[in-house]
Amino acid sequence: MKRFAHLLIAAGFLAGVIYAQGARSCESLKAISLPDTTITAAEMVAAGPLQIPAQEGRGRGPGAAAPAPMVPAHCRIAAVLAPSADSHIEVEFWMPSEDWNGKFEAVGNGGFAGVISFPAMASALREGYATASTDTGHKGGSAVFAMGHPEKYTDFAWRAVHEMTVKAKALINEYYGRNARLSYWNGCSTGGRQGLKEAQRFPDDFDGILAGAPANYETHLHAWTVEVGMAAIKGNENILPASKMPAINKAVLQACDSLDKVKDGLLNDPRKCRFDPSTLLCKGSETESCLTADQVNVVKQIYAPAKTKSGELIFPSFEPGSEMTWASVVSNPAPPQIGVDTFMYLTYADPKWDFHNFDLDRDTAAADKRDDGVINAIDPDLSKFKARGGKLLMYHGWNDTAIAPENSINYYSSVLKKMGSKQEDWYRLFMVPGMQHCQGGPGPNQFNGMAALERWRESGSAPDVLLANHVTGSTIDMSRPLCPYPQVAAYKGSGSTNDASNFSCKMP
Repeated sequence: MKRFAHLLIAAGFLAGVIYAQGARSCESLKAISLPDTTITAAEMVAAGPLQIPAQEGRGRGPGAAAPAPMVPAHCRIAAVLAPSADSHIEVEFWMPSEDWNGKFEAVGNGGFAGVISFPAMASALREGYATASTDTGHKGGSAVFAMGHPEKYTDFAWRAVHEMTVKAKALINEYYGRNARLSYWNGCSTGGRQGLKEAQRFPDDFDGILAGAPANYETHLHAWTVEVGMAAIKGNENILPASKMPAINKAVLQACDSLDKVKDGLLNDPRKCRFDPSTLLCKGSETESCLTADQVNVVKQIYAPAKTKSGELIFPSFEPGSEMTWASVVSNPAPPQIGVDTFMYLTYADPKWDFHNFDLDRDTAAADKRDDGVINAIDPDLSKFKARGGKLLMYHGWNDTAIAPENSINYYSSVLKKMGSKQEDWYRLFMVPGMQHCQGGPGPNQFNGMAALERWRESGSAPDVLLANHVTGSTIDMSRPLCPYPQVAAYKGSGSTNDASNFSCKMP
């Protein structure tokens, strides 16, 4: 009897070893059959510095600037998905060979994608997740891929992510001999839009979604991108140089920095700032610290939301305090190409389309008609995602100049209007003072949203606050609480303003 017990223990140990290494070998997965899928590689990758698999003819190489981040040993599967005759969706699936946490984390893209997000996959892998990413069905960051290719348009909009997710779950089951117990999405910008699209269209795909700065109203976002990019352009010349931005930012902070009782170079809620650009009007000769009359008008246009002639909101705009990152959008002789691409390739399929002839009302309406909800992810009805226990955590930086931050508030508000005002048990939005697009900026911009999402979904611990840091070099020089909207971090009145413990979340 004792010998039998020992055998059972040994068998259990061996089963654990087999499970840790996979229910079947990584290499054997190349032979499995999945619908509309061609597996092009199935190989074990040893622990070591991240190596980027070849893309667009490049050889394998470091995943980031030296030293490359370390990744654990994993099974790497590369595949091409073809859900339509015109689809060619490249996907990577990475599964830890040991210490799998039993979960799946898919990672999103940026801009028009066209590349697999290997560094984000590496981060997920280091946390013990099986992970996946896709190029969304094309190469390169331009939207030219969609011209004359409606199926590729659909692949980019939503199909590539959904098909990747379905195949990832199947491969996880094959490799480990069991399904992932939970599936998470993690993406910002286009990745944020992808996450919201999943919640709206495929509510069963993910148990938790972390969606940062979502480009979810893409047609209106890019209409605003072109409109605000043209604000300082006269003919083919730009009249608001980057050298003016420090003076504008300084004046804004002088006017509004103390509104939250803390003078720290950050605006808790920039919408409360009533800065008047006219205060910078040059009294004599133009200098770097003042604005001409034309430049004053330009700055007013930049702060103003894009609206139709009848006054209907198309898209909000830059917030006071964000001026130090305006230059990439408004200090050029042309609007950002990402906005131009939406009209040139997605809306009109005309490579000769000229942004000089852009008309906000006409071209936004044309973009909406062409898209017809394919790319845009603005459906406020998330009842199916909620009903299955899904958790949605959104965040957006107040200093974002790629996607106006109030867009996230507008979507959040639309969900509450549709589903009722009490949705905080499954949906929360965090606005981040000073943070730029997805990361960076003078504010507390480093926080672990995935950890908060996990605790919320897995143990019911709702994120009443997120602890965020600002790091210079390797030193944390500021910590602050991030609060669920509409709450803000309020200073308690004593102690260092660089210490999160001296703040609490309160309604404004």
